Amino acid sequence: MDLHFGDSKPTDEERAAVDALLGPPESSWEGADRSDADLRWARGGREARERRDLLLPGLHAVNDRIGWISEGALGYLCRRLTVPPAEAYGVATFYAMFSVRPRPSTVLHVCTDLACAAAGAPELCAGVEARLGPGSGVSVERSPCLGLCERAPAALAVRAGDPVRTAVSAPATVAAAVLAATAPDSAPVEPPAAAAVPQAGRDGLVLLSRVGVVDPSSLDDYRAHGGYTALRRAFAIGAAGVIREVTESGLVGRGGAAFPTGRKWQATASQPDRTHYLVCNADESEPGTFKDRVLMEGDPYALVEAMTVAGFAVGARQGYLYLRGEYPRALARLEHALGQARARGLLGDDILGQGYSFDIEIRRGAGAYICGEETALFNSIEGHRGEPRSKPPFPVEKGLFGRPTAENNVETLVNVLPVLTMGAQAYAAVGTGASTGPKLFCVSGSVDRPGVYELPFGATLGELLELAGVREGLRAVLLGGAAGGFVRPDELDIPLTFEGTREAGTTLGSGVVLAFDGTVPLPRLLLRIAEFFRDESCGQCVPCRVGTVRQEEALHRIAERRGAAAEPDIALLREVGRTMKDASICGLGQTAWNAVESAIDRLGAYE
Repeated sequence: MDLHFGDSKPTDEERAAVDALLGPPESSWEGADRSDADLRWARGGREARERRDLLLPGLHAVNDRIGWISEGALGYLCRRLTVPPAEAYGVATFYAMFSVRPRPSTVLHVCTDLACAAAGAPELCAGVEARLGPGSGVSVERSPCLGLCERAPAALAVRAGDPVRTAVSAPATVAAAVLAATAPDSAPVEPPAAAAVPQAGRDGLVLLSRVGVVDPSSLDDYRAHGGYTALRRAFAIGAAGVIREVTESGLVGRGGAAFPTGRKWQATASQPDRTHYLVCNADESEPGTFKDRVLMEGDPYALVEAMTVAGFAVGARQGYLYLRGEYPRALARLEHALGQARARGLLGDDILGQGYSFDIEIRRGAGAYICGEETALFNSIEGHRGEPRSKPPFPVEKGLFGRPTAENNVETLVNVLPVLTMGAQAYAAVGTGASTGPKLFCVSGSVDRPGVYELPFGATLGELLELAGVREGLRAVLLGGAAGGFVRPDELDIPLTFEGTREAGTTLGSGVVLAFDGTVPLPRLLLRIAEFFRDESCGQCVPCRVGTVRQEEALHRIAERRGAAAEPDIALLREVGRTMKDASICGLGQTAWNAVESAIDRLGAYE
C-alpha cells in the first residue's frame, strides 16, 4: 500500500474531533508528535487497518465539529486508520452531506424532491436564498428527500460544533427556515411522531399501536405495553423455533423486494462460519418514504427488541443499525433506547439471563440513496464507497466484513414482534394468502391528512386515499416512490398487495403513495425524478451512469417541444430505459425508467 500524505496539517479542533472517536495516537505512525526512535519500526499498522470501518464515523466527527473536511483533517484521519488518502477522498466525496471544500459552519438543507416540490419547494428555496445571501454564515443547499414528506415543504439546519446542533422546519416558510438556520435553539419544537400517524391511538393497530400511546423515552412504559414479550417467547422456543414461526407467518421484506424473511434468516443461520452479523437498513431514502422514521421516533424500543430477536435467530452477536444522516431525532431516540437497554440487561452480555450476548451499534449514513441497496450499505459500513457488489456470493453467504449477514429494514424487523406474540397462524390470517400481515403506507401530496397509515394487505388504493382525504382534481398517484410507477384516477381499485400491484403493471415498493392533482406540472415532476436518479447513481456501471444522464437530457428536450417533435426522444427514452433495466448492476438503474415509462404509457404525459 502506498500512502501519500500532503503537507496540510490538521487544526487542533480537527485533531480533537478525530481523537475523540479513535482515542489519542500511540505513535508517530498515527500522527503523534514526531520521534525519530518511534519511526524506526511500524507499530499498530495491522490493528489500524482493521479499523477501516471507522472511516465513515471519522468523517462524520470532523464534519460535525467543523462543518467541512479539510485536506489536513482527512490526512490525519487517514494516518490514524492507515487508509490511502485517495481512497478516503473517494469516500468523503461520495456522500452529499459531506464537503471537502470550505463552507460556513451552518448548512440549511432545503428539500426539493417530489412531495416538497409539489408543496412549493422552488419558491421556498428562492426566498431562503434571497434572505441568506453571501456573508450570512449559512450555506443553503438544495437537498433530495429529507423524509419529512407529511410536513412538506421541509428544511433541515445543521450547525457544526461540539456538540453539533440541528433544527427542522416543516412545513417550512421562508421565515421559519431562516430562523432554524440562524438560531436553531429558537426554532419551533418538532411535533411528536404521533402527529404523522392520523390513526394514532385507534384500536386494531399492530405496528403503530404504541406510537402516540407510549413515551418513546421510557423503557418501563414500553414494557408495560407488551414490550419484550416477543423476546421472551423467542428464548422459550429457541432460534430454530423463531425462524419456523417467521417462515410460517409468510412475512416478506417490506423494502420493496418482498423476499421471504424466514428463508433469508434460515440461510444465514445455516452458514458454517462462526461469525454472523445482523444489519438493520434504516436508510430509507426513497422520495416519499418516512414510515421507518416514524417507527424509530415513536417506538424506538420496538426496533431494539426486534433486532435482538433477529440476532438471536440467525446466530449473530453483533448488530449494526445503518441510519439516515438526515434523521437527527431518530438518532437521539435510538441512542437513548440502546443505552437504557444495556443498563437493564436487555443488550450486551447474558441478555435476560439466557446466556445470549448481543449488542447494536449505530452507523450514520451521510446522504446516499444507493446505500439503501444492501451490499452498498455493507461497503459503506466497512469504510468504502457505497457501491453495490456483484452477486453471487449473496449476503447470507458473504455479507458484512465477508461474513454471513441477514439484512432487513425497520418495518420488516418490527413485524417480527407480532409474529411471535400473535403466533404465525394468526399473523398469516391478516392480509391475503400471498401478502400476509399489516403494511405501512406513506401517504403525502394532494391529501388532507398526510401521514403513515397501517392497513392489512388487500385494502384498495381508493380505500387508503379515502382515509387520507384525497382532494378533488386528482391527476395521478405515484406508487412506490421515484422507483415506482404512476396510476390513473380510474385505477383506484388496485389491491395494495405485492401480487395485486404487479398484476396491475405497477409496484407497491416500500409503500409510498404520492397523490398529485392538476396543479402539479407532470413534465416538471418527471424531470425531477430523472435529476434524482442522475444525482444518486453511484457511477459504477455504464448503463446506469450514462443512462440516467441521457434520460434527463431527453426529458429536457421533450419539455421544450411537445407533440410530434417529441417522438424521437420518447423512442430514445424507451431504448435507454430497456438498457438500464436489463444491464444495470443494482435496482437503482433497473428502476430509474419505471416512473417515466408509466407516465408516458398510462398518463399520456406528453400527448
